[in-house]
Amino acid sequence: MLDGSDLYALDISGASFVKACGGPCTEGCVTLARVGDDAWALGDSKRPEAEPLRFTTAELDAAGIDPARFGVTV
Repeated sequence: MLDGSDLYALDISGASFVKACGGPCTEGCVTLARVGDDAWALGDSKRPEAEPLRFTTAELDAAGIDPARFGVTV
């Protein structure tokens, strides 16, 4: 299982982020990209310059974040 050091060592420069909005996407959306077999990057479309947070699949699940809502399969 990956830990925080492993997650943040992954190169996400070519990651393809997709948006999921809870309502109108005028104020910004959460973005998600799969960056490894058990690794995800979660960003903020309002702050694209900010480093995305990294999570394992189990951590996303524990936080109630469903990649399917973004159109991404686990």
